[in-house]
Amino acid sequence: MASTRKRKRELKRLKNTAATVVDEQREVLDHAGKVLREARRQLGDYAKQDVAPRFAGAYESNIRPRVASGVAAGRAAAYVSRARIADDVIPAVAGTISSTLAVLEAAKDPRVREVVKKAGKKTKSYSKAASKQIRPAKSSGGPGKYILAAFGIAAVAAVAYAAWQTLRADDDLWIEDVADVDPAV
Repeated sequence: MASTRKRKRELKRLKNTAATVVDEQREVLDHAGKVLREARRQLGDYAKQDVAPRFAGAYESNIRPRVASGVAAGRAAAYVSRARIADDVIPAVAGTISSTLAVLEAAKDPRVREVVKKAGKKTKSYSKAASKQIRPAKSSGGPGKYILAAFGIAAVAAVAYAAWQTLRADDDLWIEDVADVDPAV
C-alpha cells in the first residue's frame, strides 16, 4: 500500500509534534523536580528553625519537669519505705524472735525444768485424787505445748502488728515539695 504525499506530510508533522510534546514533558518534569528539591530544602529549614525549637521548648517546660517530679516522688517513697522497714518491721520481728529464743533457753535451764517437774507432779497427784471421783482426765502433754503455742501466737501477732504499722496510711507521709527531701538524713 502506497502512501500518498499528503499522508506522509501529516505523519511527519505528527512525528514533529510528538517530539515537541516529549521535549515539553521533559522540561515540565525537570521543572517539577527543581520545585520539589526547593520545597524539600524549605521544609528542612522550617523544621530546623521553627518546629525543633518549639518542640524543645515544649519538652523542657512540660514533659521534663513532670518526669523529674515523678522520679523524685518515687525516690522519696522508696526512702520512706526503706526507713519504715528498718525502723519498725525489722526491730519488731527481731524482738519477737529474741523473746522466743530467750524462753527456749530458759526452758533448758535445769532449775526451770525442776520447777516444771514439781508442778507436773502436783498436777498428777491432784488428778489422781480427782480421777477416783470423776472420770479420768486425758493427758495434755505438759505445759510446754501451751507455752510454745502462746509464743507462736505472740510472734504472729507481733509480725502482723509490724506489717500493719508499716502499711497503714499516714497523712504525714505526703510529700509537698520534693526539693525539701534530703535522702542523706
